[in-house]
Amino acid sequence: MNEYRKLVSMKSDGSENDIESDIERSLKQLQQVNSQMQTWVSSGGSEVLSHTLTRHMEILQDLSQEFFRLRSSLRAKQQHASLLDFRDFDRASFDVEEAADSSDQSLLKEQATIIRSTGQVDNVISQANAALGALMSQRSTFGGITTKIGSVGSRLPMINQILSSIRRKKSMDTIILSLVASVCAFLIFIYWLST
Repeated sequence: MNEYRKLVSMKSDGSENDIESDIERSLKQLQQVNSQMQTWVSSGGSEVLSHTLTRHMEILQDLSQEFFRLRSSLRAKQQHASLLDFRDFDRASFDVEEAADSSDQSLLKEQATIIRSTGQVDNVISQANAALGALMSQRSTFGGITTKIGSVGSRLPMINQILSSIRRKKSMDTIILSLVASVCAFLIFIYWLST
Protein backbone atom coordinates (compact mmCIF):
# COMPACT_ATOMS: atom_id res chain seq x y z
CA MET A 1 0.00 0.00 0.00
CA ASN A 2 2.94 2.32 0.72
CA GLU A 3 4.41 1.65 -2.72
CA TYR A 4 1.03 2.34 -4.30
CA ARG A 5 0.70 5.58 -2.31
CA LYS A 6 4.14 6.67 -3.56
CA LEU A 7 3.19 5.70 -7.10
CA VAL A 8 0.02 7.80 -6.91
CA SER A 9 1.97 10.81 -5.65
CA MET A 10 4.52 10.48 -8.48
CA LYS A 11 4.03 10.31 -12.21
CA SER A 12 2.59 7.02 -13.42
CA ASP A 13 5.06 4.71 -15.12
CA GLY A 14 2.73 1.83 -15.95
CA SER A 15 3.67 -0.38 -12.98
CA GLU A 16 0.48 0.48 -11.11
CA ASN A 17 -1.45 -2.44 -12.61
CA ASP A 18 0.85 -5.01 -10.98
CA ILE A 19 0.68 -3.28 -7.61
CA GLU A 20 -3.09 -2.90 -7.88
CA SER A 21 -3.52 -6.61 -8.59
CA ASP A 22 -1.24 -7.48 -5.62
CA ILE A 23 -3.25 -5.19 -3.33
CA GLU A 24 -6.57 -6.60 -4.54
CA ARG A 25 -5.28 -10.14 -4.00
CA SER A 26 -4.09 -9.25 -0.48
CA LEU A 27 -7.41 -7.60 0.36
CA LYS A 28 -9.28 -10.72 -0.83
CA GLN A 29 -7.03 -12.92 1.31
CA LEU A 30 -7.67 -10.70 4.32
CA GLN A 31 -11.40 -10.90 3.61
CA GLN A 32 -11.18 -14.71 3.53
CA VAL A 33 -9.23 -14.79 6.80
CA ASN A 34 -11.83 -12.52 8.39
CA SER A 35 -14.64 -14.79 7.14
CA GLN A 36 -12.91 -17.85 8.60
CA MET A 37 -12.36 -16.05 11.91
CA GLN A 38 -16.00 -14.97 11.96
CA THR A 39 -17.25 -18.54 11.51
CA TRP A 40 -14.89 -19.72 14.26
CA VAL A 41 -15.94 -16.92 16.65
CA SER A 42 -19.64 -17.54 15.94
CA SER A 43 -19.17 -21.24 16.76
CA GLY A 44 -18.06 -20.38 20.31
CA GLY A 45 -14.70 -18.63 20.13
CA SER A 46 -13.33 -16.55 22.99
CA GLU A 47 -13.95 -12.85 23.58
CA VAL A 48 -10.32 -12.05 22.75
CA LEU A 49 -10.79 -13.56 19.30
CA SER A 50 -13.99 -11.58 18.88
CA HIS A 51 -12.09 -8.40 19.65
CA THR A 52 -9.32 -9.44 17.23
CA LEU A 53 -11.92 -10.14 14.54
CA THR A 54 -13.49 -6.71 15.03
CA ARG A 55 -10.08 -5.08 14.75
CA HIS A 56 -9.22 -7.05 11.60
CA MET A 57 -12.54 -6.08 10.00
CA GLU A 58 -11.86 -2.40 10.77
CA ILE A 59 -8.38 -2.72 9.25
CA LEU A 60 -9.83 -4.35 6.12
CA GLN A 61 -12.41 -1.61 5.77
CA ASP A 62 -9.79 1.15 6.23
CA LEU A 63 -7.39 -0.44 3.75
CA SER A 64 -10.16 -0.99 1.20
CA GLN A 65 -11.36 2.60 1.47
CA GLU A 66 -7.81 3.94 1.14
CA PHE A 67 -7.10 1.69 -1.84
CA PHE A 68 -10.27 2.75 -3.66
CA ARG A 69 -9.54 6.40 -2.89
CA LEU A 70 -5.95 6.12 -4.14
CA ARG A 71 -7.04 4.21 -7.23
CA SER A 72 -9.67 6.82 -8.13
CA SER A 73 -7.11 9.57 -7.55
CA LEU A 74 -4.64 7.79 -9.83
CA ARG A 75 -7.29 7.31 -12.51
CA ALA A 76 -8.20 11.00 -12.31
CA LYS A 77 -4.51 11.96 -12.64
CA GLN A 78 -4.08 9.64 -15.61
CA GLN A 79 -7.17 11.01 -17.29
CA HIS A 80 -6.07 14.59 -16.63
CA ALA A 81 -2.59 13.83 -17.97
CA SER A 82 -4.00 12.20 -21.09
CA LEU A 83 -6.23 15.21 -21.72
CA LEU A 84 -3.33 17.61 -21.29
CA ASP A 85 -0.75 15.52 -23.12
CA PHE A 86 -0.32 17.53 -26.30
CA ARG A 87 2.27 15.16 -27.67
CA ASP A 88 -0.65 13.05 -28.88
CA PHE A 89 -1.59 15.89 -31.18
CA ASP A 90 1.72 16.41 -32.93
CA ARG A 91 1.98 16.08 -36.68
CA ALA A 92 3.69 12.70 -36.59
CA SER A 93 1.12 10.90 -34.47
CA PHE A 94 -1.80 11.97 -36.62
CA ASP A 95 0.11 11.97 -39.94
CA VAL A 96 -1.44 15.33 -40.78
CA GLU A 97 0.99 15.94 -43.59
CA GLU A 98 0.16 12.60 -45.15
CA ALA A 99 -3.58 12.83 -44.71
CA ALA A 100 -5.34 13.10 -48.03
CA ASP A 101 -8.53 14.66 -46.75
CA SER A 102 -8.20 18.33 -45.78
CA SER A 103 -11.38 18.17 -43.68
CA ASP A 104 -9.71 15.52 -41.50
CA GLN A 105 -6.70 17.81 -41.08
CA SER A 106 -8.84 20.73 -40.04
CA LEU A 107 -10.84 18.58 -37.61
CA LEU A 108 -7.66 17.26 -36.02
CA LYS A 109 -6.21 20.76 -35.69
CA GLU A 110 -9.48 22.02 -34.24
CA GLN A 111 -9.61 19.18 -31.75
CA ALA A 112 -6.04 19.86 -30.64
CA THR A 113 -6.83 23.57 -30.24
CA ILE A 114 -9.95 22.83 -28.19
CA ILE A 115 -8.04 20.50 -25.88
CA ARG A 116 -5.25 23.07 -25.42
CA SER A 117 -7.83 25.74 -24.63
CA THR A 118 -9.55 23.44 -22.15
CA GLY A 119 -6.23 22.82 -20.41
CA GLN A 120 -5.55 26.54 -20.18
CA VAL A 121 -9.04 27.16 -18.78
CA ASP A 122 -8.45 24.40 -16.21
CA ASN A 123 -5.20 26.10 -15.14
CA VAL A 124 -6.92 29.47 -14.80
CA ILE A 125 -9.76 27.95 -12.77
CA SER A 126 -7.33 26.16 -10.44
CA GLN A 127 -5.39 29.41 -9.91
CA ALA A 128 -8.64 31.26 -9.20
CA ASN A 129 -9.66 28.58 -6.69
CA ALA A 130 -6.28 28.85 -4.96
CA ALA A 131 -6.61 32.66 -4.79
CA LEU A 132 -10.15 32.31 -3.43
CA GLY A 133 -8.94 29.93 -0.74
CA ALA A 134 -6.17 32.33 0.28
CA LEU A 135 -8.62 35.25 0.44
CA MET A 136 -11.08 33.24 2.51
CA SER A 137 -8.36 32.29 5.00
CA GLN A 138 -7.26 35.93 5.25
CA ARG A 139 -10.85 37.00 5.81
CA SER A 140 -11.31 34.48 8.62
CA THR A 141 -8.00 35.59 10.18
CA PHE A 142 -8.99 39.25 10.14
CA GLY A 143 -12.46 38.42 11.44
CA GLY A 144 -10.88 36.51 14.31
CA ILE A 145 -8.59 39.42 15.15
CA THR A 146 -11.51 41.88 15.20
CA THR A 147 -13.51 39.56 17.43
CA LYS A 148 -10.60 39.10 19.85
CA ILE A 149 -9.99 42.86 20.10
CA GLY A 150 -13.68 43.48 20.72
CA SER A 151 -13.83 40.79 23.40
CA VAL A 152 -10.74 42.19 25.15
CA GLY A 153 -12.27 45.69 25.11
CA SER A 154 -15.57 44.43 26.49
CA ARG A 155 -13.92 42.33 29.20
CA LEU A 156 -11.60 45.06 30.38
CA PRO A 157 -13.47 48.42 30.46
CA MET A 158 -10.95 49.65 33.04
CA ILE A 159 -8.31 49.79 30.32
CA ASN A 160 -10.38 52.37 28.42
CA GLN A 161 -10.77 54.45 31.58
CA ILE A 162 -7.04 54.27 32.31
CA LEU A 163 -6.19 55.28 28.74
CA SER A 164 -8.58 58.25 28.87
CA SER A 165 -7.08 59.33 32.24
CA ILE A 166 -3.60 59.16 30.72
CA ARG A 167 -4.76 61.30 27.77
CA ARG A 168 -6.32 63.91 30.10
CA LYS A 169 -3.15 64.06 32.23
CA LYS A 170 -1.00 64.40 29.13
CA SER A 171 -3.14 67.24 27.76
CA MET A 172 -3.12 68.96 31.18
CA ASP A 173 0.67 68.71 31.34
CA THR A 174 0.90 70.20 27.86
CA ILE A 175 -1.30 73.14 28.86
CA ILE A 176 0.69 73.82 32.04
CA LEU A 177 4.00 73.60 30.19
CA SER A 178 2.81 76.00 27.49
CA LEU A 179 1.56 78.49 30.15
CA VAL A 180 4.91 78.38 31.98
CA ALA A 181 6.78 78.89 28.72
CA SER A 182 4.51 81.84 27.81
CA VAL A 183 4.99 83.51 31.21
CA CYS A 184 8.75 83.04 30.99
CA ALA A 185 8.82 84.46 27.49
CA PHE A 186 6.68 87.43 28.61
CA LEU A 187 9.00 88.13 31.58
CA ILE A 188 12.06 87.92 29.37
CA PHE A 189 10.43 90.31 26.88
CA ILE A 190 9.63 92.83 29.71
CA TYR A 191 13.17 92.53 31.08
CA TRP A 192 14.57 93.15 27.60
CA LEU A 193 12.40 96.26 27.15
CA SER A 194 13.40 97.66 30.51
CA THR A 195 17.12 97.43 29.90
